[in-house]
Amino acid sequence: MVLPESTVIGFIGTGVMGKSMAGHLLKAGYPLVIYSRTKEKATELLENGAAWAETPKEVAEKANIIFTIVGYPNDVEEIYLGQNGLIPNGKSGSIYIDMTTSSPSLAVTIYEEAKKKAIQTIDAPVSGGDVGAREATLSIMVGGEQEAFKAVKPLLEKIGNNIVYQGKAGAGQHTKMSNQIAIASNMIGVCEAIIYAEKAGLNPENVLKSISTGAAGSWSLTNLAPRMLKGNFEPGFYIKHFIKDMKIALAEAERMDMPVPGLSLAKSLYEQLAETGEEESGTQALYKYWD
Repeated sequence: MVLPESTVIGFIGTGVMGKSMAGHLLKAGYPLVIYSRTKEKATELLENGAAWAETPKEVAEKANIIFTIVGYPNDVEEIYLGQNGLIPNGKSGSIYIDMTTSSPSLAVTIYEEAKKKAIQTIDAPVSGGDVGAREATLSIMVGGEQEAFKAVKPLLEKIGNNIVYQGKAGAGQHTKMSNQIAIASNMIGVCEAIIYAEKAGLNPENVLKSISTGAAGSWSLTNLAPRMLKGNFEPGFYIKHFIKDMKIALAEAERMDMPVPGLSLAKSLYEQLAETGEEESGTQALYKYWD
């Protein structure tokens, strides 16, 4: 399977990450049709030559390769399976790539429904936050038919640099759950380390110089701890979306009869923060829990 020369790309979701990702595809010279619930978020893309669609149905009618990155599994379900969604209105031979972090079981359902119309779907959630989206260095975890993956890999390479095929439909989402489980406990450790350094009377920025390149090093320590110290809690990834991800991971772990105490604790702490009005903040706002 190869991309036709007449490829038109659709992109649904132009939020914190989607806007940058769509921008990379546009800069690569592909015709781009976009839809977002809030048109204002797409203003820059439209000014740079993207075309606007009023509904996902219109995107499906105009594009044959469509990316989606939205908020929640119910959003994914509506966009793909709803009356005005992609699959009921899509064209045979199209490939749809969902980059939302969503439910593995929903990814399988979407794949099976799309196949009835000779449409291929790929679940390809990402990691790397707003920085990775802006710099096109995202980690992309792929599930679906391998031939479909090979066809769209050149497009994925425009937005990420660590692209790994994980297996059949749903495998990308299961991989992302592993990613979120690792981040959840790590974020607690990052916050505790920084606050410990402060209470010990150390310069936390100097502490970061020592620990971020050693055995304690992590993406969160390198990229999010400096934001904590600057009081920058703007979202690279929303707390409300992280809570959604953790709930999905907990549900999947429960199905596998697997205890996940670290994940459960992280979810509890983030939910307490959300109740104080921090759900629109970035995940680094966990630092505020110790306030």
